[in-house]
Amino acid sequence: MERTEVQQKVVAILTPYVKNQDALATLTPETSILEDLKVNSARLVDVVLAFEDEFGIEVADDEVDAVATVGDAVNLICSKL
Repeated sequence: MERTEVQQKVVAILTPYVKNQDALATLTPETSILEDLKVNSARLVDVVLAFEDEFGIEVADDEVDAVATVGDAVNLICSKL
């Protein structure tokens, strides 16, 4: 799967949880999931479960802790595909 396709799917999964639509419209790999997109930290569990389902991967708890930006999420997923 191409990196751009992974990013598109990551954004699609994140979209329902995003509270800051302006940040979503100008999203880059450096966009912070919690700070910029204002995704509730409690909802991050749902997001990670959706990543696992969508991409057929398993994400360990310590790996989740390392995901701060959209780019981090894409990198993690690409490394597991």
